[in-house]
Amino acid sequence: MASAAEQLVQNLNFGAFAKAKELQQRILFTLFALIVYRIGTYIPLPGIDPETVAQIFGKFSGGIGGMINMFTGGAIQRMAIFALNIMPYISASIIMQLMTTVSPKLEAIKKEGEAGRKQINQYTRYLTVVLAGFQAFAIAIGLQNATPSPVMNPGPLFLVSTTVTLTGGTIFLMWLGEQITARGIGNGISLIIFAGIIAGLPGTLLKALELGRTTDAGFTVLILFLVGIAVITIVVFFERAQRRLLVQYPKRQVGNRMFGGETSHLPLKVNSSGVIPPIFASSLLLMPLTAATFTQGTGEGPFARVLSTITAYMQHGSPLFMLSYAALIIFFAFFYTAIVFNPQDTAENLKKYGGFIAGIRPGKRTADYIDYVLTRLTVVGSLYLTFVCLVPEFLNAQYAGLPYIGGTSLMIAVTVTMDTLAQLQGHLLAHQYEGLIKKAKLRGSRK
Repeated sequence: MASAAEQLVQNLNFGAFAKAKELQQRILFTLFALIVYRIGTYIPLPGIDPETVAQIFGKFSGGIGGMINMFTGGAIQRMAIFALNIMPYISASIIMQLMTTVSPKLEAIKKEGEAGRKQINQYTRYLTVVLAGFQAFAIAIGLQNATPSPVMNPGPLFLVSTTVTLTGGTIFLMWLGEQITARGIGNGISLIIFAGIIAGLPGTLLKALELGRTTDAGFTVLILFLVGIAVITIVVFFERAQRRLLVQYPKRQVGNRMFGGETSHLPLKVNSSGVIPPIFASSLLLMPLTAATFTQGTGEGPFARVLSTITAYMQHGSPLFMLSYAALIIFFAFFYTAIVFNPQDTAENLKKYGGFIAGIRPGKRTADYIDYVLTRLTVVGSLYLTFVCLVPEFLNAQYAGLPYIGGTSLMIAVTVTMDTLAQLQGHLLAHQYEGLIKKAKLRGSRK
């Protein structure tokens, strides 16, 4: 299970890759789109002093800023036009998934097939614009109120231009991600986040190595590298691990022939919720801390006092922060799994096509059994997520001078790599099958 990525690499036929022109064009398009994204992370907002922004960012780069900056590929640190990155789109997608479970109208639209999926996607885009606009306006106000302020000419014009620029950057990245998915290789949105994380990885490693060489923290750096390798191994194992429920189909006679009698598997992933729980938990915990950072020096009021109290008790790496982080990860793991996987619908579909789990009566009994197995798997999956996310946080808290490395970032990097390799292998297999079909047709025409 842990060697799933190695098996994917071994299965790649590089001879077939040299002949797959369409796949090469897809890869080149993907690389070009990611280069465009990386260029945008270096274009600063108009009316901003980059040196002052770097000074402000340095105050909280070890915790809050480090986590956010890693997801944006350094765009927050430079306050670039892509500072919001693709995060508003991810939030909008999650909110729409939640809404389809509580709104009968949206649920009906979702069940309309391809037309319903397109309409849900359009609603997601509209919601992305709204969320990006609110977040961009909040960032613009925070920049104006920061001490020292990096804004050269504060006022309504700066607020409007910053809000429009940041919102437009998110909309462009959303479009770019959709283009990568349609014309490139892999999932475009995931690859944009992946590119931002990987872009900062070499600098982080070099900083850690330089710190170990110039100080007496060499042994600590070695331990951090070993922990990182162990975390990556655990992520690969658990992301590919699944429980397979044996599904049988009864035999039936049609005329003189017997049909059916096959067996298949219903795969249930150990971690059905993916990286959503850590992202949600991080967002909720970072909101008051980020607001407190941006409102420093803006006056003494009830809101400012509440934020300062929260900041005092919820410092990044504090015991209360760790406990809250773990509790939120476990909660969202169960919550999101319950949204994305419905045991009753699965049981009804099995019953509709004549399938059943051995020893379990079709219908409600099957739904209860699937729910029982899924709950046990989610317990393991939530503990795995908590461990992967808290171990780096604990080490970062213990060794504050070292560069920030997050468990969520490692998870995203590993899972996107495995998924992209799997899709690359699928394209190569499809190309090989097309070649075999063409050869078979040519031989048939000669006969």
